[in-house]
Amino acid sequence: MSISSASDQNKKAWEHRAYEFWNRRYGKPEDLAVRIRENPIEQLKKHKSYFDDISGKKIANLCGSNGRKAVPLALLGAEVTVFDISEENKQYALELAAYSKTSIEYIVTDLYDIDQIKYDGFFDMLYLEGGILHYFHDLNRLMSLLFSMLKADGLLVLSDFHPIIKCITKKTDGQYQVKDNYFDEEIHSGDVAFKHFFDEQEQEDFPGVRVRYYTISDIINSSIAAGFKLQKFEEHRGWNGENIPWEFTIAASK
Repeated sequence: MSISSASDQNKKAWEHRAYEFWNRRYGKPEDLAVRIRENPIEQLKKHKSYFDDISGKKIANLCGSNGRKAVPLALLGAEVTVFDISEENKQYALELAAYSKTSIEYIVTDLYDIDQIKYDGFFDMLYLEGGILHYFHDLNRLMSLLFSMLKADGLLVLSDFHPIIKCITKKTDGQYQVKDNYFDEEIHSGDVAFKHFFDEQEQEDFPGVRVRYYTISDIINSSIAAGFKLQKFEEHRGWNGENIPWEFTIAASK
């Protein structure tokens, strides 16, 4: 399957009842807006230290989904542009911004199709987080695109699921065992992230996605090859303090 065909399939999946899911998961946009406005910086959680002073900065939130990171950034004074593949994500995000009494620009596009002339050296910061890299089947191409969008001395903050998570499963005794090949380079069929929040009968109608997993070295080396200067690499425990890394964050400059 070509990259464009896989992107079309992933877009179809992320536009199937996504708006409904966000309302189930986070509440109506007007209700989430109240929580965000109470303390915007806390919504950025483990990444808040990267956004201490962002007033007036141009920030691209790529694969920005339902806006729950973009809106806090805007409330903190940044000029935020979201790039995302889903019209349903856009609907929720723009409503969330309006109820939060702020504004964001939201561009529905495949990241590979971003206007590289218009956005060449345009942004002070790029922010990507939350289970996104596996949707891109050419990591070097993605990293080169990100590098081109960033201003000189700009900062990339990239966070994702730790690759080790796909390789292990937790047994009933609380121990972990290996379940997959860490160095797998194949493209796989999978479920869109929110499918299992719906009833089993409803799940039958959900389109699948196409994903490709990477190792930590794949990710770090592709960022270096694109020209980024690695500033910091962090590994994060799971929500329950598990003694294995569940997520990671790369901070890199241009």
